[in-house]
Amino acid sequence: MSRAHKHLALFEYPQYWAECYGYSPFLPMSRAEMDELGWDSCDIIIVTGDAYVDHPSFGMAVIGRLLEAQGFRVGIIAQPDWKSTTDFEALGKPNLFFGVTAGNMDSMINRYTADRRSRSDDAYTPSALGGKRPDRASVVYSQRCREAFLETPIILGGIEASLRRIAHFDYWQESVRRSILFDAVADILLYGNAERAIVEIAHRISRGEDVKKITNVRGTVFKRKDTPKGWHEIDASRVDQPGKIDRIINPYVNTRELDECELEQRNAQWLAGDEKRLEVSTIEKPMKFHPRAGLGRDSTVIRLPSFEKVRNDKVLYAHANRVLHLETNPGNARALVQKHENTDLWLNPPPIPLTTEELDGVFDLQYTRKPHPAYGEQKIPAYEMIRFSVNIMRGCFGGCTFCSITEHEGRIIQNRSQESIVKEVKAIRDQTPGFTGIVSDLGGPTANMYRLACKSEKIESSCRKLSCVYPGICKNLNTDHRFLTQLYRAVRDIKGVKKVLISSGLRYDLAIQDPEYVAELVTHHVGGYLKIAPEHTEQGPLSKMMKPGMGAYDTFKEMFERISKEAGKEQYLIPYFIAAHPGTTNEDMLNLALWLKKNDFRADQVQAFYPSPMASATAMYHTGKNPLRKVGYKSEKVDSVKDPEQRRLHKALLRYHDPANWALIRKALKSMGRAELIGEGKGQLIPEYKPNEQDQSYQGHRRKNSAKFQNKRQTKKTIRTRHTRSEGKGYQS
Repeated sequence: MSRAHKHLALFEYPQYWAECYGYSPFLPMSRAEMDELGWDSCDIIIVTGDAYVDHPSFGMAVIGRLLEAQGFRVGIIAQPDWKSTTDFEALGKPNLFFGVTAGNMDSMINRYTADRRSRSDDAYTPSALGGKRPDRASVVYSQRCREAFLETPIILGGIEASLRRIAHFDYWQESVRRSILFDAVADILLYGNAERAIVEIAHRISRGEDVKKITNVRGTVFKRKDTPKGWHEIDASRVDQPGKIDRIINPYVNTRELDECELEQRNAQWLAGDEKRLEVSTIEKPMKFHPRAGLGRDSTVIRLPSFEKVRNDKVLYAHANRVLHLETNPGNARALVQKHENTDLWLNPPPIPLTTEELDGVFDLQYTRKPHPAYGEQKIPAYEMIRFSVNIMRGCFGGCTFCSITEHEGRIIQNRSQESIVKEVKAIRDQTPGFTGIVSDLGGPTANMYRLACKSEKIESSCRKLSCVYPGICKNLNTDHRFLTQLYRAVRDIKGVKKVLISSGLRYDLAIQDPEYVAELVTHHVGGYLKIAPEHTEQGPLSKMMKPGMGAYDTFKEMFERISKEAGKEQYLIPYFIAAHPGTTNEDMLNLALWLKKNDFRADQVQAFYPSPMASATAMYHTGKNPLRKVGYKSEKVDSVKDPEQRRLHKALLRYHDPANWALIRKALKSMGRAELIGEGKGQLIPEYKPNEQDQSYQGHRRKNSAKFQNKRQTKKTIRTRHTRSEGKGYQS
């Protein structure tokens, strides 16, 4: 692998020659717009499954404007007709490459519910029309691009490609599919936040490099025939302990940057079976984000079980999932390789997180913050939801097993400066039509991880924990929210801003570590209701989700209610829960339903577990194994809710108050030996059978003071285009 290319910061590259054309009012979507700009061709064309909204919450706009800032002429083909190549030829042949993305969501999650039913609408489409993108959009779009211009390089990116970069379980086919890179006949795949990779690759292709030979960029996936010379390969293709002759390093061991003698010594210890001792290490080294995938320890690659093996052996699938998640820290991650038939799929280590200055630069690009004029007066629901909101950070160190944020954005928080955020709020005030002084959200993947990080860069660089907050908050994690509190105050002080709401998901277990922050939040930034996500009350499912117990919720609830009362405000918590998650029993859901009734909560929306590609919870669902621990044929088993009737029951228990669910719940209670819960008593869950109860209006069974127990806005389809939670907790970005 070539190591000669010098790493540059995001905005340090020499401008491409086409920078003389300057910035476009909107990136062109037609030949007519190209003519107005004086372009004879596009250097790069981005094909996307979303409508083109020129806003930093939309992936195509971020990548397009960033490449434009590098001097490239960038065109957009948004939601093309995929049944022919006509739309893919509309802007002509790109000089450098096609960039292909399914959009801000995985196309299958976008088009189907957790029960595999087709959705009738699409929030990323004008007028919310459904059916404007195909199933597996990244694959279909790439194939049409290849048909239109055979020799033009194709680069995959976005959430769909990111979560399908390796052999993965596909919920809709109930089978393991190979890496999307093969099905899409693309040249290279970028995973995670791809700004750094796409800029480097664009400049290298513009200098004449063959995209197939660009193999040393972090955050990329590509195909090759064999492991290059000079690389040391670790065999993680099986779960049984290898023999001494193999001299193989245990992929589960918490390795750091070791010298050869120390590494050999530790390897010899492991081969002798002393694995427990190996996993305890006090070696700490400063975090080094190597720009190349082949420097020092980065010349080590871990071989995962092949596609054919993980497709046929569920234990090996769970094992591969565990190894993958252990190799996600950019400070110590190693390259991974997985054979697909006779070709190796090579995954370079994760991308280097952007610095604050670089992230500011991305958000300060020439966005109009509006949909393309081609859509006229049509409303794009996703845009309507976020046009008055601001993204302040990226990443999440929560590690929730059902969530895709960590797999896509990583665990290291990337922060914008307060100055950049204030500048964007002022831009919303001055440029966004309809702004009334209400900032709808100031957050990101979570509301309150802004500028939180490990207290020690040395520890952070070597840590391989899957979560910084489970089973408890790590003693090395800084939980001081002072910078976020200062940010809230600064934004409130902007002239023309009347109210700043916090709508992103709040990690209340972190919030209670800083009472001053909770007081600031509750006193000034709650619009009547605050949504939080305990997800469950029972330890069984919580342990498989890597979520805290209800003790933290109770503490936060007490603080929330006390501070609301002191502020003279009537405000309520709206907790979200998840049904049918792996590790959840009928008894667990019954206990949750009893908790809901005891606390007078009546859920309007039901979140059912959605097995999104590559998530650890999806590995549990598919394999019946727990990849949070060492995986073996005799390791911990995890039961999953797959039977349709049982899934309906779990969802019904979350809506115990709906007469339409009473018959199903009665049947289950009797079979569970809990018939004493049927009746009109205070401690009983549902009433005895009543004639015509199926015809009773759900509205008639709400409490009279419905505002106290219902958040009317919950009935609206909630879509946050940044790092948003889709149905069933399959988080998307």
